[in-house]
Amino acid sequence: MAQVLEFKLPDLGEGLTEAEIVRWLVEVGDVVAIDQPVVEVETAKAMVEVPCPYGGVVTARFGEEGTELPVGAPLLTVAVGAPEGSSGSGEDSGSDPESTGGSGNVLVGYGTGAPAARRRRIRPDRLDRAVTEAPVSGAPVVEAPVVEAPRVEAPVVKVLVAEASVSEGPVPVVSPLVRRLARQHDIDLRRLAGSGPDGLILRADVDRAIRTAEETATARAAQVPAAAPNGVAAAVDAERIPLRGVRGAVADKLSRSRTEIPDATCWVDADATELMAVRAAMNAATGPSAGPKVSVLALLARICTAALARFPELNSTVDTEAREIVRLSGVHLGFAAQTERGLVVPVVRDAHTRNAESIGAEIARLTELARTGKLSPAQLTGGTFTLNNYGVFGVDGSTPIINHPEAAMLGVGRIMPKPWVHQGELAVRQVVQLSLTFDHRVCDGGTAGGFLRYVADCVEQPAVLLRTV
Repeated sequence: MAQVLEFKLPDLGEGLTEAEIVRWLVEVGDVVAIDQPVVEVETAKAMVEVPCPYGGVVTARFGEEGTELPVGAPLLTVAVGAPEGSSGSGEDSGSDPESTGGSGNVLVGYGTGAPAARRRRIRPDRLDRAVTEAPVSGAPVVEAPVVEAPRVEAPVVKVLVAEASVSEGPVPVVSPLVRRLARQHDIDLRRLAGSGPDGLILRADVDRAIRTAEETATARAAQVPAAAPNGVAAAVDAERIPLRGVRGAVADKLSRSRTEIPDATCWVDADATELMAVRAAMNAATGPSAGPKVSVLALLARICTAALARFPELNSTVDTEAREIVRLSGVHLGFAAQTERGLVVPVVRDAHTRNAESIGAEIARLTELARTGKLSPAQLTGGTFTLNNYGVFGVDGSTPIINHPEAAMLGVGRIMPKPWVHQGELAVRQVVQLSLTFDHRVCDGGTAGGFLRYVADCVEQPAVLLRTV
């Protein structure tokens, strides 16, 4: 006897509560193998292909492309055939992951690692009638359309599903973000009909209600001109862009940073002429020992790791509940990267153990993944210090906002020729502005100033780095 198993949207990363369906990779009726990617989703952190832990025939999909689903909501159902040698009775079929054709691994979002020898594929000729449990107690059972598996000679599979209904009781909302969004826009969730499974109210339902309310308000404003403050005519034509996906995640993190962290900023101009000369000499080297080209960002990242070794207070975080400063032993260096999906901060793991060449190679690799939207949530989390090179946008200075829950961020402006007093004489030198925003709870200005001054000294005289590390 075949069994229909429900595959739910797994937890794809730290703190993620929902994901948007970008593209379905399978159709209803397709035969899928264990751990085969079945859908591509976009979270607030990355684009992810989600593999299914079951092998069998896809009997249903939940959600169209563009729909947001909360973690734990059904993605699809798979009819799994009885394995060879079983009685086909279906008894205790859910007790053993292998007996249901599943890989049995908990972290589904990044594939599963079960040995290939233990995996079992279903035999289409053993597919039989499949029954799912009713999602709502007492709901009537109805028969769904016949689903045929393509490319295999298999008997017709009929799937019995329960007719979804919403019972009286609490509002069916899973995501706290949906509740907060509704509360911010004065949307009564009790008046909404959810489009998710079992009447679940999704973010798309709330967004639709918000648009309806805005259209109604706009129509009324067009009929009765509203008085605007200071005599300025009220603008009824305005574009509203939802804060969702990467932009929404960035907005939430920056708001939390400014709300929770008492930050301060100090800055200094530095003569980067010698640093640029050293980089040119490194990249001009030829022969078997010559490595890949080293970027300015890689050199600055190496300087940062050396500075954090001297001033470890800035490589820390604050546990507000315990009222403790947590000083971290390793440096996981984040760097800001602008992509078509918005600003992301990939993380170079264990940067304190790498030289400039190794850091540069890892930055290049992560930057390419960021541009193609293939960074995983794990590559975007866990940073302890961030380096932000906003000079690539042609600006000289900035006051960075700390990447919560870190304690500091170093900002780097553009490097450009400027008049500079060098060895007692006025000369044209390559000058850069460095700015450090730091959490005043973890250290005082003396520590932050010492860190920034050490970074500036290494920029002006790279030999300082060789002498002190």
